[in-house]
Amino acid sequence: MGEILVEVATDVAFGHGVPAQVGISGDALNVAAAAAAAGARVGLLSVLTDDDLGQAIAARIRELGISTDLLKFRTGQQGVYLVHCDPDGQREFSYARSGSVGSTLGPDDVDPAVFSATGAVVAGGIACAVSDSSRAAVLKAAALAGRFVFDPNFRPRLTSVEYATAALTELAPQTFLVTPSFPGETSALLGCPTPKEAAAKLRGLGAVNVAVTCGADGIQLDGEGLDASADLAWIDSIPAPSVVDQTGAGDAFVGTLTARMVLGDSLPVAARYGAAAASLVVGGKGGTGFIPTFEQTRAHAEPEGAVSSHA
Repeated sequence: MGEILVEVATDVAFGHGVPAQVGISGDALNVAAAAAAAGARVGLLSVLTDDDLGQAIAARIRELGISTDLLKFRTGQQGVYLVHCDPDGQREFSYARSGSVGSTLGPDDVDPAVFSATGAVVAGGIACAVSDSSRAAVLKAAALAGRFVFDPNFRPRLTSVEYATAALTELAPQTFLVTPSFPGETSALLGCPTPKEAAAKLRGLGAVNVAVTCGADGIQLDGEGLDASADLAWIDSIPAPSVVDQTGAGDAFVGTLTARMVLGDSLPVAARYGAAAASLVVGGKGGTGFIPTFEQTRAHAEPEGAVSSHA
């Protein structure tokens, strides 16, 4: 659940007459696409414009293997962001989303019958930040879901540290899985200098499982039945065959990890698949420019050997 955005991406600095590629993205769509590709049956709760643009976005959602049954259509403006595709990940996003139709998502849009019956519900800090009603919708979904997955996805230009920290603290006791990034989110929102400390703090707040993403280094895990000091608590990153654009890599990790856990994989195995999917996604342009099939992800995750101890 969350906001879907129109993506305008260039390979050079913005300017009049610069060629750009238009796409459909946003963290919620990127996560949903990855989860569907990983083998899960996925629905997406979001609000689109009730015009030709909304219908075009809905068509793209269907192309990605995601159910459109939960989509809402309302009069308004679709959120947009502009980005310079950057293999090094040093991207500057420019948003036009204030008052967007996506930010009208509210608690009444969360169907208790649907959300209490799902294998997992995924939401992020962006959905909490775009409006008070959207945050209320996330809180309602977390209370209903048997497995609630939360990606803090802190964006300093969108919300304050205090607001994002309050959302994470409030939601942590209800999360089946939380996926903060190190060092950015673990330092800013949790005040923790190491991934292990961040994972332990979130577990102390009530999160059942934690996957701290550490960029090119790997992933620190902590969870039920998993010794944080054991070898299985650290998953090495998987080198990308090619890097075109790092947009959506973190979302691919979250979507794949969630889907594989719902389908029965353990946290370490699911995290390994998530790491593989993330390293493949960066070979495409934009948030959903390339979504690997699970066969591609599984092949990229092998041979086994990325599980090791980490200080």
